[in-house]
Amino acid sequence: MRYLDFEQPLREIETKIEELEMYARSREIDLSEEIGSLKRRAEELLKEIFQNLTPWQRIQLARHPDRPYFLDYMKMIATDFIELHGDRNFADDQAIVTGLCAIDGRSVAVIGHQKGRDTEENLRRNFGMAHPEGFRKAMRIMELAGREGIPVITFIDSAGAYPGIGAEERGQHEAIARNLLVMSELPAPIICVVTGEGGSGGALAIGIGNRVLILEYAYYAVCTPEACAAIIYKDRTLAKDVAGNMRIIAPDLLRLGLVEEIIPEPFGAAHRNPKEAAQNVKHAILRHLDDLSLLSPQELIEQRYRRFRGMGQFVENPVEGN
Repeated sequence: MRYLDFEQPLREIETKIEELEMYARSREIDLSEEIGSLKRRAEELLKEIFQNLTPWQRIQLARHPDRPYFLDYMKMIATDFIELHGDRNFADDQAIVTGLCAIDGRSVAVIGHQKGRDTEENLRRNFGMAHPEGFRKAMRIMELAGREGIPVITFIDSAGAYPGIGAEERGQHEAIARNLLVMSELPAPIICVVTGEGGSGGALAIGIGNRVLILEYAYYAVCTPEACAAIIYKDRTLAKDVAGNMRIIAPDLLRLGLVEEIIPEPFGAAHRNPKEAAQNVKHAILRHLDDLSLLSPQELIEQRYRRFRGMGQFVENPVEGN
């Protein structure tokens, strides 16, 4: 397991536990009392760390390299997954994976950002940052789902849409805008789950849903804290200082009405127990599918429209004496 900087005290204890367990097995001696004491200490320390997380530490958890990605969730919650490739125009962008599957016996179309586990895979998947062809592939699957009346489930985990020259030449902004239009008018239920990073247009391009859910330690933002710090202060190193002011972590998003539900993560975050995290995601999806199944196609479109039109509304209180 890889540890973040604020998890380093925990690393020392857990490394010691592993060493003692290996030593006890090799020498066939009983060290259960010593190991049990260290495990209790590790649990107490983990609880202490996670009770006092800063917004920046939550963002670090959203980016944790061992956090489950889209294809991990497919292995843990879906059956009969069939991947569908390409935009039928330019290429098959591997930063976005699409397909059909069943979740608890219910047929759904799934779309998700996919990052890599090592340098080679990250280069192949462009670190989960999609090109226009990735968004157009997603749109193709959305339109298929709309024709068949199949619910669409999207898994959002990207720092943003890829801003390279080639992507811009092939119409990055148009591809994102087209997806917003298609999702706004889709006559099928759409549930969006932010599982890690919810970065800007790259997230929004598959984020127009009847329900938007977010994992406990994920975030959703118009730009990364690093970009915000660079724009405002001309200094990316101030990212951890601006993270809290951006109001982009799950509790803030729920309070602002930008998400419908925070999906709880296992003790110590999703990377410590991916199976439990996946089951929590699955149960949340099924619960919201039950609710949305009661709506007609036209009602789904109208509810989705009202949801996003209602964002950003505010009331001005008149100043006394005016």
